[in-house]
Amino acid sequence: MFNGLFRKMMGKKDDNSKDVAKKRLKFALIYDKLEVSDDIIKNLHKDMVEVISRYFEIDQEAFKLDIRRSDDLSALVVNTPILSAKHKHHNT
Repeated sequence: MFNGLFRKMMGKKDDNSKDVAKKRLKFALIYDKLEVSDDIIKNLHKDMVEVISRYFEIDQEAFKLDIRRSDDLSALVVNTPILSAKHKHHNT
């Protein structure tokens, strides 16, 4: 589901370059309106991978972080394949 949303936002292979450029500009404007810098996104990405990895084995290469905006609302969208849950072993 999220992969489809991401492809729509970033452009599909059959989109012409004009449409792809418009979508990328729209994506950049969302970040600008929220005043979110690339450094903030990179740091958030790193932190979220670190925290999620405490509880789950994840595919870190496939981890995607995105900000979606519609009307007056913004949403942080995280997509990551979970390979397995991590279980703590108690010493008793």
